Amino acid sequence: MNTTTTSKDPLHGLTLEAIVTALVEHFGWAELGQRIAIKCFQVDPSVASSLKFLRKTPWARAKVESLYLFMRREQARTRPVR
Repeated sequence: MNTTTTSKDPLHGLTLEAIVTALVEHFGWAELGQRIAIKCFQVDPSVASSLKFLRKTPWARAKVESLYLFMRREQARTRPVR
């Protein structure tokens, strides 16, 4: 019996901090605040304040996770094929 399983969830194993950090590195705070209109991305943004808000607000977290998955799909699409 094989006890190792692989999750089909593309976010499995990623922390919320890693997701927010990757989005900030890719888009920057200004564009991130435009794409997802929440105050923690627009007014004095920081990873810490964003994490605090996102952990308490399921709808905002869902938007952030969705944007992260979109970003990853776009990155995969634009990579050259070997």
